Amino acid sequence: MIPTPDLSHLTKVDYDRVYEPAEDTFLFLDGLEQDAEHIRSLHPTVCLEIGSGSGCVSTFMGSILGPTGALYLCTDINQHAARCTVATGRQNKIPIDAINCSLTSSLLPRLRHSIDILLFNPPYVPTDGEEALDAQASGNISGAWAGGLSGMEITNKLLEEVNDLLSPKGLFYLVALKQNDIPAICAMMQDAFGLKSQTIIQRRAGREHLFILRFERQYVG
Repeated sequence: MIPTPDLSHLTKVDYDRVYEPAEDTFLFLDGLEQDAEHIRSLHPTVCLEIGSGSGCVSTFMGSILGPTGALYLCTDINQHAARCTVATGRQNKIPIDAINCSLTSSLLPRLRHSIDILLFNPPYVPTDGEEALDAQASGNISGAWAGGLSGMEITNKLLEEVNDLLSPKGLFYLVALKQNDIPAICAMMQDAFGLKSQTIIQRRAGREHLFILRFERQYVG
């Protein structure tokens, strides 16, 4: 069993400003651990997490691959989250580079087709569109959960960039809520980009039914 990252350095003050790991986070870790052998078999060299928050997920990926096994990059629209991500990596001896930006705005086109592991636990809670836009503009903790109409407004922006980001052998892991219309997400990624999908793990958490989805190219070459 791969241990959960040590987050003891983070305080209540941090969690007032950064999303605290919860059921969706821990399901994400469980899904990645379940897929660890497959991940290692690809010998990934560049990992990117979008919206890293506390840094828990990227640090866990570092535990799967080893501190020198890959380059660990993260982005977050929240400046404090970017600082917490770096601190969590340091606490667990995983070197993480965190960039304060929206989605991949500071990375494309330089990292086009270079990302071997792409991770995204998006703001998936359905809200009105204006609330989602305001949350992203504010760059604060509300940007971690306000997902707009169907909870998909922010996710859809990233989905349009996945094909440009993934390397030929790349894997994309996405956290989704049942209300996000998972069949539609998978069909769109297949039809638009030829990316096949698989549900790695799913779990009910209170009123939420959460899924971890994996996307990859049909053919590696």
